[in-house]
Amino acid sequence: MTLHIFSLSITITKREISLEKALHNEQVKKIFEENRRKLDSYIRPY
Repeated sequence: MTLHIFSLSITITKREISLEKALHNEQVKKIFEENRRKLDSYIRPY
């Protein structure tokens, strides 16, 4: 898909993500969520 805005053209293409990269991203997301839950238990909103 290509958008032409004024004299600027922007092309958007779908990126293919390898299985290894997808698994890595999933693991990072899981660790991030776990750390966020731990942090929330330390800092209690009043």
